[in-house]
Amino acid sequence: MNAAPPTAARIATAVTRSECSAEQVVNEALARLDASAGLNAVLHRNDARALERARGLDERRARGEPLGALAGVPVAIKDNICTRELPTTCASKLLAGYRPPYDATAVAKLERAGAVVIAKTNCDEFGMGSSNENSAFGPVLHPLDPERTPGGSSGGSAALVAHGAVPAALGSDTGGSVRQPAAFCGIVGLKPTYGRVSRWGLVAFGSSLDQIGTLTRSVEDAALMLAVIAGFDARDATSAEEPVEDYRGQLAQGTHGVRIGSLSDFVEADGVEPEVSLAVESAVHALREAGTAVQDVSLPLARETIPIYYLIATAEASSNLARFDGVRFGARAGGVASLQELYERTRGGGFGAEVKRRIMLGTYALSAGYYDAYFARAQRARALLQSELDVLFEKVDLLLCPTAPQSAFLLGERIDDPLAMYLSDVFTVLANLGGQPAISVPAPARPGALPVGVQLIARRFDEALLLRTAAVLERAGFRNESAS
Repeated sequence: MNAAPPTAARIATAVTRSECSAEQVVNEALARLDASAGLNAVLHRNDARALERARGLDERRARGEPLGALAGVPVAIKDNICTRELPTTCASKLLAGYRPPYDATAVAKLERAGAVVIAKTNCDEFGMGSSNENSAFGPVLHPLDPERTPGGSSGGSAALVAHGAVPAALGSDTGGSVRQPAAFCGIVGLKPTYGRVSRWGLVAFGSSLDQIGTLTRSVEDAALMLAVIAGFDARDATSAEEPVEDYRGQLAQGTHGVRIGSLSDFVEADGVEPEVSLAVESAVHALREAGTAVQDVSLPLARETIPIYYLIATAEASSNLARFDGVRFGARAGGVASLQELYERTRGGGFGAEVKRRIMLGTYALSAGYYDAYFARAQRARALLQSELDVLFEKVDLLLCPTAPQSAFLLGERIDDPLAMYLSDVFTVLANLGGQPAISVPAPARPGALPVGVQLIARRFDEALLLRTAAVLERAGFRNESAS
């Protein structure tokens, strides 16, 4: 067995052409899951069901039936995305053992395309965190350095893909939770436009910010996965009726004449590691070499994104998590004398420290005496930021900046300093507040250095250009060297 499996695109081609069986592919993936156990990246698996599905795909192929664009591809799913066959706990004690009665739309689309779900991945509880240390089931370890974080909140998905256990995984991205762990682990992380992928079956954290995204080891696989999971869904009121393009088929078109704005003043902010700044400079050079016009641009409200984001995200979290009370959802505390005590003991004992912190911050921001001063003001600032982005995208086609200001930090280094932890998202929250699609691609790795990523942001629903440009960088050496 090789150190890393082939890409999702190559697996699907091989299975479709009978060069290997889906059962063989899944067996190898399950063995890799065993080998990755030390990362603590997996919360739930059902090997028997995965092998049964793989055999079913092989039987369909033998009958001459079409298998789909992801034929036989093993995938992992973040544990805040509903799966009927596996528990969905959001890495929280409050939902321990919970099994949804349905699959999320994105999961159902993957399976219709021939993918095989082999695991649910560890994450920060309810998607709240930037280091994967907030899981009730312990932190995920970085696949290159077990003393460091893989990033969060989709750290389990990122670690499994980087380790080579699966070629692709789903995560969720509310403020960077797909892109930041992708950067830390040296893989590709894609957050689609808000509304491009159905959120039906994604356990809500911030309803105006959440988006399901993909983690892969190549841009081609990101394009392949997006083409499968994108599209309108009547069950999601925020789903957009926008056409789904042939993203994979456009990857070779290049970016000659494309205009890119480098957020240079943003990159020069305090706390950005020299390795990260160098990666952005290298990306600018590579894009110019490919015929892309790159210019420095300014976004005045960019430095205000963290306070805007954390006021809105915590307020929405406070509202969304009200349902987890031991009555409607969640494991109910016993031995209580009143309804109020039931709520207090269920939520107090079931939620972790970071989730409780965000609920309290959000409740405060929404309270009668402070709503206008905090939440309403943050919403107005968000609208101004979106206007600034719209004006900027009249001048350029894409924005370029780091994914995160630093490489993977040590476990425990920031857990007692929430502000330092929140600043890990300083470059990623921009695309969530504006609703734009964004992608993180790994910068060329210096020997012995930890991975860092560079980020591209496109106009809403222009994932085709976003992926084309990421592919240009990938061909210039911005890639995971283990992808084959």
